[in-house]
Amino acid sequence: MSDNKKTGQIGEDLAVKYLEENGYKILERNKHFSRASEIDIIALDKKTLVFVEVKTRNTNTCGLPFEAITPTKYQKIKTGLFTYLGEHPEYKQYRIDGISVILKPSVQIEHLKNI
Repeated sequence: MSDNKKTGQIGEDLAVKYLEENGYKILERNKHFSRASEIDIIALDKKTLVFVEVKTRNTNTCGLPFEAITPTKYQKIKTGLFTYLGEHPEYKQYRIDGISVILKPSVQIEHLKNI
């Protein structure tokens, strides 16, 4: 596993822990819909289905993690979101959230709802 993949995995694990501590129920992780569409975390926040994109950096010296959620990445998330909703019509409320994880010098987690 490459260093970037390891960093990403650590960030996703921290994001899952953060979400669970805040009352979210994790439904899926790393859900692939096609080669181009993958959603890091799918969770339930009460009755709202939440599609979470996690971006992790070791430090913030090369930019903030949220800067990596580009319009192209956002469109890919939406493609997966609509596929998932088509497979699970029981969910009527949904949103896309972003979680930023910076690992050093100390772990910092920022959660933006409804990006």
